Amino acid sequence: MAHLLSKRRRAIALPAGLALTASLGFLPAGAASALTPAEAPAAVVADGPKLSYVVNVASGSHTAASVKKAIARAGGTVVIAYDQIGVIVVHSQNPDFGTEIRKARGVVSAGATRTAPLTTATDTSIASERPLTAQEAKSAAATAQDEQDPLEPLQWSLPAIKADQAHKRSLGSKKVTVAVIDTGVDDTHPDLAPNFDQAASANCVTGKPDTTAGSWRPAVGESDHGTHVAGTIAAAKNGVGVTGVAPGVKVSGIKVSTPDGFFYTEAVVCGFIWAAERGVEVTNNSYYVDPWLFNCTNDPDQTALVEAVTRATRYAERKGSVNVAAAGNSRTDLAADQVSDNSSPNDTTPVDRVIDPSVCLDIPTQLPGVVTTSSLGAKGLKSSFSNYGDGVVDISAPGGDSTALQKPDAPATDGRILSTLPNNKYGYKAGTSMASPHVAGVVALIKSKHPQASPAAVKALLYAQADNRACTNPYDINGDGVVDAVCEGGKAKNGFYGEGVADALDAVRR
Repeated sequence: MAHLLSKRRRAIALPAGLALTASLGFLPAGAASALTPAEAPAAVVADGPKLSYVVNVASGSHTAASVKKAIARAGGTVVIAYDQIGVIVVHSQNPDFGTEIRKARGVVSAGATRTAPLTTATDTSIASERPLTAQEAKSAAATAQDEQDPLEPLQWSLPAIKADQAHKRSLGSKKVTVAVIDTGVDDTHPDLAPNFDQAASANCVTGKPDTTAGSWRPAVGESDHGTHVAGTIAAAKNGVGVTGVAPGVKVSGIKVSTPDGFFYTEAVVCGFIWAAERGVEVTNNSYYVDPWLFNCTNDPDQTALVEAVTRATRYAERKGSVNVAAAGNSRTDLAADQVSDNSSPNDTTPVDRVIDPSVCLDIPTQLPGVVTTSSLGAKGLKSSFSNYGDGVVDISAPGGDSTALQKPDAPATDGRILSTLPNNKYGYKAGTSMASPHVAGVVALIKSKHPQASPAAVKALLYAQADNRACTNPYDINGDGVVDAVCEGGKAKNGFYGEGVADALDAVRR
């Protein structure tokens, strides 16, 4: 799929061949009400493409019940109702469903979650990483110290955030779980199996959680993105392969991307609710919600998507989760007055539009309370692809870059991030998708150190402990004499690095 290879995804293909993004989510039984489909009145037109919608209702059980009746009258079928946040997932073939249901009493907003009709998706192979070679693995193992896992010498990102020093004090607590809302996690991988939390895992692709054993894994041909992210967070320190930032905590998989690699609103909402109801302490979100790169709150469909995901993230935080997200890979200043977007909607035919990023939001990363993470390369500079923005980016962490632009010190050889891949493999990826799980791992270490701390308190510690990083100006990442981006702000907080670089050592000692 073309959108999977877009530089706008949270993980990208760099000159050396990098990675892509995706996401996923689930919900526990009893946390929402699934309704028996009501037969639409004969007068309702139902010959249009079958689309998925989110309907956001005002608070109150009576209002929700009334809206569900209105949905049936408008030719909609309720897939699941997340009554705890007032979001209803609906399918309808009535071309005017959105217009009609917005008129119903108690409806705050409603919109189609996609522009393409619901279909049976086909598997899509994604060339998203460079696999680790046997010779690299052999050379790394030969240089590994006694306290290191065999491939740890290639993980330059661990010392970049002092995780190697942190591990001498703490590996994190088994009582803390980080949910990887993504493309699925291969929990059979030997570096992930010891720390996998099956009870907090599910498949949310349809918007309704499926807890069938293994449903959270990527199928053959589907993206390996989520498995890579999971390894960065919590690959076990077990004498095998790589080491995660928080190798003693638990990690779960909440699959929210379709086989074609789309992250639709209903799946993402399901993912946050599932994590919240399972008591997950941290969620990692290395994706943007399709099909709009930016969702404009002055558009009736797009504002409903923003509202639904906002309700879900806020609910998760109220239940105790810190939500960490990737800033994106389109080299965009998210604090600019206007931004060009020629990639949306990415599930049908994109159109050219110029938007105001304060009105048209990249979700979930620009939502209130979400920890927005920019990416660093091996030389500590903003990655060539990373989005930025003064007042938007909260923190930064290693996400890799082209080796030609930011080459790591020996014994590491690749400027990207090495982590786990399905089928017991390892490989390199780069993107803000890879930066976000580094921060999620640090958050998990903070929560391990301070188990009673609220999400607000954990975020305050994360920002206070971050190592200040001054603006890089002029920023000419490829040395061609042209300034590639302008960093605004001071040393304590700026558009490239936010509050600074995440610090794993302070997370376990303060």
